[in-house]
Amino acid sequence: MRLRSFTTIMLGAIAFVSTAAVVNRGQPQKAKASETEAFLPDVPKTWDDQEMAALELPLAKPVGSPKHVSADYYYRIPVRPIYKSYPVYVPGHEPTGYMDRLKKEEPEVVWGMDPKTGVMHTPPLKTQADWIKAGEIVFESPIIFTEPFPPAVVRQLYEIGGRPIPSNGIDPFMVLVVRERGKVEAAFAACADCHTRVMPDGTLIKGAPGNNPIDHGIALVTRGQFASAQDKQASLGLIRLGEWSQFGTPWLQPFEHSDYFAMPAEEIAASHASIPPGVFARQGTSVFSPPHIPDLIGVKDRHYLDATGLVQQRGIVDLMRYAALNQGADSLASYDGFIPLDIPNFKTLPEPDKLSGPAGQSARYSDEQLYALAQYVYSLQPPTNPNKFDAVAARGQKVFEREACAMCHTPPLYTSNKLTPAEAFMPPSSAEQKYEILPVSVGTDPDFSPRRGRRSRAPAACPR
Repeated sequence: MRLRSFTTIMLGAIAFVSTAAVVNRGQPQKAKASETEAFLPDVPKTWDDQEMAALELPLAKPVGSPKHVSADYYYRIPVRPIYKSYPVYVPGHEPTGYMDRLKKEEPEVVWGMDPKTGVMHTPPLKTQADWIKAGEIVFESPIIFTEPFPPAVVRQLYEIGGRPIPSNGIDPFMVLVVRERGKVEAAFAACADCHTRVMPDGTLIKGAPGNNPIDHGIALVTRGQFASAQDKQASLGLIRLGEWSQFGTPWLQPFEHSDYFAMPAEEIAASHASIPPGVFARQGTSVFSPPHIPDLIGVKDRHYLDATGLVQQRGIVDLMRYAALNQGADSLASYDGFIPLDIPNFKTLPEPDKLSGPAGQSARYSDEQLYALAQYVYSLQPPTNPNKFDAVAARGQKVFEREACAMCHTPPLYTSNKLTPAEAFMPPSSAEQKYEILPVSVGTDPDFSPRRGRRSRAPAACPR
């Protein structure tokens, strides 16, 4: 499972011979004493029907609120094995004979059941530090696999798409995987792809708002695919279906959402190309009002998840649920009968055991993998602040105190952990009793994120 059925294929064109992500990005933090003691957690169930029904805020038009698949369905979805991955180098940095060497490697499952031998593999899980380290494996694990593409596509991604290059010459947004001896695949769509930031000095910060120009890549591939298609109309139809799967809101009135089926290919590509790094038109949002990529560092203390504040976080299991949704489970939901995964009809839920295909995206993580992922995300610490507290900062602090900024931006998190209404939107009184709402609008655009925000969600457009 994952955000894009069609766009996944398009993004696959960005999977190239000499680019991809790093297996170990940065050094793990030194384990605390509590992290080295025996740790035998009672791993919670990710998918519970009652809890899933209450997880998300209702939409402004409740008829379009998602009705998620049942726990019985969810747990019949195959669990994807996590394979050993290898770095992919930016152009000019790949060692001689690298790809030929990888073709001789045997497939190696690091977590999950080996589909060929039936043997279950699990990383060490004896201490909390073990769980955190295992969670980093999940964080770095790709879920979409595709054939590498020619170097020409690679160069365009950097030269035109603006993909940042770390100082070590290894692309942090993709990996290479061997799932079959003699066949090397480029793989992407890991959590790290959106939540890794390349700093100006070429270092990486995991969990920070990422600066992978994902939509620029989508624009490049959309243009290339359409230009090379012999049947332009058929190609345009596929592109439009991919956009509708990601962003469609058919329960709204025609004037309330974009008509993707009337847009030419170049307009669709240009819409993606206009989105800067750090912002991503992810599933359930819009290319015209895309959200920023949120910071995962410190997310443990947040009451609401997502840039839209759509998902409650009442405990670690809610972060597990949010991760499962982000990895594609939300595309299985019914939005007033609209099922995003069912291209081109958008009406029928496929059988769960039919979801795991060769591309790999249509599967799920196990509860243990999601719990480890959440432990890892909770462990992330902010980098050292490069800005010294000088005289200018001291004056700013006085302004902060004088203007009572702390009412909304309360230290030490500098958030009220409350939701604020989108402009001109009045949340129902029942919402104020169930959710933490600050009854002040900060001018959030009501067009923000169609399936996750605009005219579609209840009390707020963003957490404060």
